[in-house]
Amino acid sequence: MEANSILTYIQSHGYIVLFLSLFFGIVGIPAPEESLLFFVGIFISHDQLHFLKSLFFAISGATIGMVVAYVAGYTFGSPLLFKYGHYIGFHRRRYRYMYRHFRKRALWVIAFGHFIPGVRQLSPYMAGVVRFPFLPFLFLSFVGASFWICLFIFVGKFLGERIHIPLHVLPWITLLFFSLFFIALYVKNRKQK
Repeated sequence: MEANSILTYIQSHGYIVLFLSLFFGIVGIPAPEESLLFFVGIFISHDQLHFLKSLFFAISGATIGMVVAYVAGYTFGSPLLFKYGHYIGFHRRRYRYMYRHFRKRALWVIAFGHFIPGVRQLSPYMAGVVRFPFLPFLFLSFVGASFWICLFIFVGKFLGERIHIPLHVLPWITLLFFSLFFIALYVKNRKQK
């Protein structure tokens, strides 16, 4: 596929792809969200994506993902975590540890857990399981997602304005990062077996 057609695809479908990537990344399907946000910042610096639209779709995807995960935790509780948690390295021993510590530090985990892969996916489920009040959860999720997303997009935008990477190279760099992420995930899962 030609680099120009990849850039055209990102321009025309980038916002919904951005929304879905962050939504599914929060719900628990592994995705390199930080790398994606970093490259979104680079594309913004090259006027390939719109800054405010990118922020809106990214923050919406992450926040709605947090709400869906919260509702799943609230509705299905710990049985859902026990059934599917092994896919992300979550077992009963970890559940007991998380349950105790989450109740004590829920405010901080919900707001700043976005910066820690794994915690980012488990915190909304745990908030639902421990019946954390919904409106404070929604507010903390929105604030935490906004801060996390803005940081990575701003870093990408800042570097994109100062380090001039040819645009036809960016899709290949993105592909490389996605490939390395999935290889690392595969190797990690092989070691756990």
